[in-house]
Amino acid sequence: MNQSFEQNSDSYCLFEIIKPRIQTMRVLLVDNLVADETQYSEVARREPDFHAGKWVRLERMIAGMAMGNIENNIRQLIRNPDVRTVHLSELNETTVREFDPDAIVLSGTLRDFDLYAPEMIEGFNNFIHRTSVPVMAICGGHQLVGQAFGATITTIDGKPPREKRSGRLIEYQYRFVKITDVNDPIFAGIDNRPSARWQKYTNRKHLLRVWQNHGLEIDRLPSGFKHLARGYLSEYQMMVRRTADQLIYGVQFHIEKSFQDWQTDKYWDHRNESRDGRLLFDNFLVESLRFRGKEISPVEDEPAPLASAAKASSAGGSAGIPATGF
Repeated sequence: MNQSFEQNSDSYCLFEIIKPRIQTMRVLLVDNLVADETQYSEVARREPDFHAGKWVRLERMIAGMAMGNIENNIRQLIRNPDVRTVHLSELNETTVREFDPDAIVLSGTLRDFDLYAPEMIEGFNNFIHRTSVPVMAICGGHQLVGQAFGATITTIDGKPPREKRSGRLIEYQYRFVKITDVNDPIFAGIDNRPSARWQKYTNRKHLLRVWQNHGLEIDRLPSGFKHLARGYLSEYQMMVRRTADQLIYGVQFHIEKSFQDWQTDKYWDHRNESRDGRLLFDNFLVESLRFRGKEISPVEDEPAPLASAAKASSAGGSAGIPATGF
């Protein structure tokens, strides 16, 4: 441990290696960003800055980083994962039946959903109401699930997205989120923080510190969902729909911003403090297996390999370019 780290050890969280609890698992990742020019709506084409080619190129660049980041989490938390990525336009019962995943993870987004071709949103809405595979919906995915079950997506200050495409109030930093239902299994182990290794805020119970990157939110708790956590700017930070046939979690923040070691990270201008995000992701995967009636196979008692600095850096954003969730 170098001297500079020792001097600043009370300022930043230590990077904690998470030992995987799961031996094998199939996970389907859904890329929610626009993939080609035909997937924009007529509303999008009337936007003053619309340029189909430039828009798609930006979305594909961000999608590559975002999906790589999500997959990196899964490969750290599962010893031998079987991972497949599909685009939102390909998400349907046939695709899911062929792969037979134990869990589905929905990515964040970049554009407002009224800029998407309506048939893509309609297809997702039909799918999410019927699927029995456990789902984790992240940021823009959380909003996508919310609108499918009756919520309205607004800017953080309550305006329709079309009224304020730019210059929005955004959350783009680590923020505190307050757990409102401590008994949900998604929070297992959250309060078991070694006091000597973590920041002073961790002495407070039922508080999460998570990475936020969004300018939109859902305006209400969707039908059939339970509120799990609230934030200062956005009320509905976490939610769950738990029935005999469905398990759907939504998180407004980015739980996948989890495995960057700040001692080797040269890409982002902030430190990694998302230990809580790692545990939420891990707990979701475990709960998904339980929901599907599967046992968690024991894993050899050795730490998972750390993501390389290069791989970690490729999973972030870059100067002047927003990451997913807007």
